Amino acid sequence: MPSSTYAGYDNVKPYFDLVRTALGDLVDGEHFFDTTSDDVIFEVLYNFPGWPRIIRGRADLMAAFTGYGQNIKLQAADKLIVHKAGEGHVVVIEYEVHGTILATGVKYNNRFCSIIKIEHRKIAYWRDYMDSLAAWNALTAAAT
Repeated sequence: MPSSTYAGYDNVKPYFDLVRTALGDLVDGEHFFDTTSDDVIFEVLYNFPGWPRIIRGRADLMAAFTGYGQNIKLQAADKLIVHKAGEGHVVVIEYEVHGTILATGVKYNNRFCSIIKIEHRKIAYWRDYMDSLAAWNALTAAAT
């Protein structure tokens, strides 16, 4: 895979790298998007302005993450905890991300829990939980 294939997603790279590490040899593909099925369903169980509750398909997921990376630059993703179930067909990951809101320079720190279903060595379904208040506070804070 050419390194430029996902160059437009550099601001989100720490998250993508953390997910790829968490899933290890359970999925095929080098980059996060390579590990998702064409018809992946990405569901978030929070209401957040500008982010859809359900994203259907890899192309729409890539478009959503383009917007994310245009607004937030992640410096790190860490505190990874991985729980495997269903003989590796279900993976629950807990993690944190740390970054900066690009429009204001405000620091962004958030915690997540994601439930991932794997079919045919690809991510078929993703359910995401996050600290919505942490995100809201960072996005509505005054510029630094």
